[in-house]
Amino acid sequence: MKRFTILATIAAGALTLAAVALADPGDQGKQKQSHAKFTFTMTTTDNGCNSNPWATDTETRTYSVKDNGDGTFRVRRSEKGTFTTLAAQSPGDCGTGKHGTAVVAGIQGKFQGYLVGTVTAASFNPNATCAAGADCSSRAGFIATYFAAGATYSCDQNSTDCKFNFNYTAKAKGDAQKKLLFRHWQDKGKGAGTLLKETFHGDIATS
Repeated sequence: MKRFTILATIAAGALTLAAVALADPGDQGKQKQSHAKFTFTMTTTDNGCNSNPWATDTETRTYSVKDNGDGTFRVRRSEKGTFTTLAAQSPGDCGTGKHGTAVVAGIQGKFQGYLVGTVTAASFNPNATCAAGADCSSRAGFIATYFAAGATYSCDQNSTDCKFNFNYTAKAKGDAQKKLLFRHWQDKGKGAGTLLKETFHGDIATS
């Protein structure tokens, strides 16, 4: 659940404008579509389906923006990195099916996933500068920086136009890892707000 919501950034790394390109699809006069990618590196605190912190993530987050040519933009946030557990309630301790209740500190693993939705805005500026003190790696900060004022994002509204899927897998070897009862946790869903349908499977748990 907290992969879907905005995560608190402990330390943000450098922002890289990975690619900005204009592509002409040969549509004989129709508006050209622009594509842009932005990459951030950071350390964040991860919360489980129970909303409690359970791990520290070190990750690379990439935003991909596609101009649909009609005042809307498809925005995909992809994440990939590693996690180290805290001594906490396990992230899947509220999901359906089999799951645990707690996890010890020091369990390590990898995660990856995505969040995709639509921004409606008057304009998009891929060359905008992130203001000092702003967290442009968060989706609210990213949208406020690179899109015109008043922009809206379907994943922040009551909408069916939102989709996400995040998977966490703990290592199979290591002293701490031997205590694990569950090594894989998935948080996936469609929609947002009152139309959100989210499911959790498995867990990262030692008891």
